[in-house]
Amino acid sequence: MEKTWLEHYDPRVSAEIDPDHYSSVVDIFEQSVAKYGDKVAYINMGQEMTFAELDTLSGQFAAYLQGCGLKRGDAVAVMMPNLLQYPVVMFGILRAGMVVVNVNPLYTARELKHQLSDSSAKAIVIVENFACTLEKVVDETPVEHILLTALGDMLPAPKRWVVNFVVKHVKKMVPAFRLPAAKSLMSAISAGKDMSLDKPQLSGDDLAFLQYTGGTTGVSKGAMLTHRNMVANLEQVSGILATVIEPGKDLVVTALPLYHIFALLANCLLFLKFGCPNVLITNPRDMPGFVKELSKYPVAILPGVNTLFNGLLNTPGFSELDFSHFKFGLGGGMAVQRPVAEKWQQVTGTVLLEGYGLTECSPVVTVNPPQLEAYKGSIGLPVPSTDIRLLDEEGNEVALGEAGEMWVKGPQVMKGYLNRPEATDEILKDGWLATGDIARMDEQGYFYIVDRKKDMILVSGFNVFPNEIEEVAAMHDKVLEAAAIGVPHEVSGEVVKLFVVRKDEGLTEKEVIAHCRDHLTGYKVPKQVVFKNELPKTNVGKILRRELRD
Repeated sequence: MEKTWLEHYDPRVSAEIDPDHYSSVVDIFEQSVAKYGDKVAYINMGQEMTFAELDTLSGQFAAYLQGCGLKRGDAVAVMMPNLLQYPVVMFGILRAGMVVVNVNPLYTARELKHQLSDSSAKAIVIVENFACTLEKVVDETPVEHILLTALGDMLPAPKRWVVNFVVKHVKKMVPAFRLPAAKSLMSAISAGKDMSLDKPQLSGDDLAFLQYTGGTTGVSKGAMLTHRNMVANLEQVSGILATVIEPGKDLVVTALPLYHIFALLANCLLFLKFGCPNVLITNPRDMPGFVKELSKYPVAILPGVNTLFNGLLNTPGFSELDFSHFKFGLGGGMAVQRPVAEKWQQVTGTVLLEGYGLTECSPVVTVNPPQLEAYKGSIGLPVPSTDIRLLDEEGNEVALGEAGEMWVKGPQVMKGYLNRPEATDEILKDGWLATGDIARMDEQGYFYIVDRKKDMILVSGFNVFPNEIEEVAAMHDKVLEAAAIGVPHEVSGEVVKLFVVRKDEGLTEKEVIAHCRDHLTGYKVPKQVVFKNELPKTNVGKILRRELRD
């Protein structure tokens, strides 16, 4: 019989963690800064930032936030790609005792308005490339403070001037906008030098992040992740990876966006805790540029999603990189495909470890042990202090090897959805969280996802909820009804397919897609539109998406 992960590990690794080992995420931050001060914390566009510099800048930003009238517990939105500004701003918000609201920079005005209003965000830090989106809705939100930054703002002169000039005037990546009340992020950080930070006494029960997700159904909801949730998940993942990560040395690459919960925990926070240098990739879609960046560093660990690994494997030059320092790739956010995992091992000489999680679990629930010798198609074993049960439709536990809905219990499970008690009660029962995923367990305790109970569509690791697509489609005056499903796609895992009943026979697929593109982030836009005379429904009129899938 194969060993379980506890037997793989050194005897100091425990099956249980202490979720109160640190009082807060800020406590972890402060201890890392004290221990690794002169070491490099983040690298972006060739520019390094040490832990000591991160401490100074985030402290100044925290002082500024308090100085401009924001209070403990206020929500501050962050809308930017991977830049040095991100950790400075995020740790600054937490150090001020406030709550980070991560916002996808590609959101449309409609999506942004919902998130800012729902979270009651009092302030937003935004890269100027996306300011035109904010301009359309800011007056309809609670936002009182707008802080703007440009992509190159944390680079030294003259590189800063060159990058900002090229982005704005050569590549024309900054659409015109007018936000007269906005201030510069860099001037805010500078102003913070002359302000004092009133250090809040944070506890595990304080909110750290409002991380938006569709939950199981419906509109985007704010998962309330406390400091204790995040500390617990960091301790859980550390317990598994501590035997293979060399503190202060191993270099990690962050290509996934930090506003996504997987990168936030598995890259930004985890490797800060270990004092490791972290290379932030601003535009991973530029695969040749990404490979060129990888060639500059002794990369040890690369968390990503299946599409990222697949993209790298198919980019010229990747297979010629030096993998002598490489330890493992960590796959999450979506299913890792066997052909990708096998090719990854063949090219890099290391295993692509797959894990599983969800926003509501901060996010990690299971992961494969790093001592695994080859990809096995499993999402791994439960992280320490995590219970999993598999239930049938009647709520009974299924027999070993049989499939059932996965329910999770552990200190990483969220507090609930912000201002949505009914939605919270639907998914959380007696501390157990219903994931909506159907899984089975083998004799060694490894879990395998076999199906998804909920209607969520997973595009390149991002949750797409049919209700939202359908609502947008229904806004078109030629659409009578619409239903969205996910269909398999070799690159992104799934893409959106939309079924439409027309009011006007003249409506075309092109029109529907263009309309959706106006109101939805790119990955949510349907790739296929099928017109039908009617949609399959239950006797109470609920659309049967499963029938459409079949």
